Amino acid sequence: MECQICVISVNMSGTYPRRVEHGGRLRWHRRHSERDILDFSASINPFPPDVPFSSPGEVIASYPDDGYESLKEAIGRVFHRDPTEITVGNGSVEVIRAFCAAAIRPGESGAVTPPTFGEYEMAVRLCGGRVTDDATGAAVRFLCNPNNPDGALTRREDVLAALDTLEDCQRLFVDEAFIELADPTASVSDVRDPALFVSRSITKSFAVPGLRFGFGFGDPDLVAGIEARRLPWTVNAYAESFALAALERYADLGESRRRIAIERAWLAGRLRDLGLSPLPSSANYLLVPLPCPAPALTERLLLSHDILVRDCTSFGLPDMIRVAVRRRDENTRLVEALAACLP
Repeated sequence: MECQICVISVNMSGTYPRRVEHGGRLRWHRRHSERDILDFSASINPFPPDVPFSSPGEVIASYPDDGYESLKEAIGRVFHRDPTEITVGNGSVEVIRAFCAAAIRPGESGAVTPPTFGEYEMAVRLCGGRVTDDATGAAVRFLCNPNNPDGALTRREDVLAALDTLEDCQRLFVDEAFIELADPTASVSDVRDPALFVSRSITKSFAVPGLRFGFGFGDPDLVAGIEARRLPWTVNAYAESFALAALERYADLGESRRRIAIERAWLAGRLRDLGLSPLPSSANYLLVPLPCPAPALTERLLLSHDILVRDCTSFGLPDMIRVAVRRRDENTRLVEALAACLP
């Protein structure tokens, strides 16, 4: 199968998968340019809740609690889960990799349906597993909900149906990194099943991509295996402090969803006015087919209009871009730049 990172590089010690390409490379571009670049490549909440937060000096003057008991208790209160069912990590990517290390043995397979988030394939390969698009016989089936890069949402009842059809000893990994900005009623984070693991993130929802904090829910035995593989103190004390404050404002994400839905509809309409056909999305981003190769258009947007969008060639979609839903003035600037750059 052809997924986001299936190309293999070779070095002196053998073969290894290339690092996954991600959006949000704003710092890199700013290092190489004096211009003020507007980043539509990273899908971050444009209307994040206000989180009153100040980290006292003593927070970083000692090691974090590596068991993260207070943090897991706070997560458990919001999601009605026991701390023994919760794991944490330095972003959801670390949770994905620790999960695969615990759930997939060398030679077993992980079922990934492209196009989707490339870190599933990376994590499977790094633990010695094989990647397939056939769920039959796979140790783990991966589901991104809503999916990245197209924003397609799988209904809760359909996720539960997939859980019911798992084979013996098979697990379902559900990535809900964007679900709080889409439709939380589709979430299965409240479902307790030994075969189910659900990952979450506050990075996108609270617009703190530099902070890195992810967490997940699963059967206590599986979580214990994940925690054993997690590096010590992987969540730094500053990130932990912010996460504790953000969890107190979780209900405020409802207003974010409302405003994102308005802007998403407006932006999709303006893109259609340009003759484009963005795919239906429930998330805070749109996947947009182009009448030209994506790399050429993304280069023109950046060089001529200081706008960074996600070239989806790495998803196996060389004629598509993904654009974040931002605030109205920023979305207007994107539409104007596209009008000037499209052939």
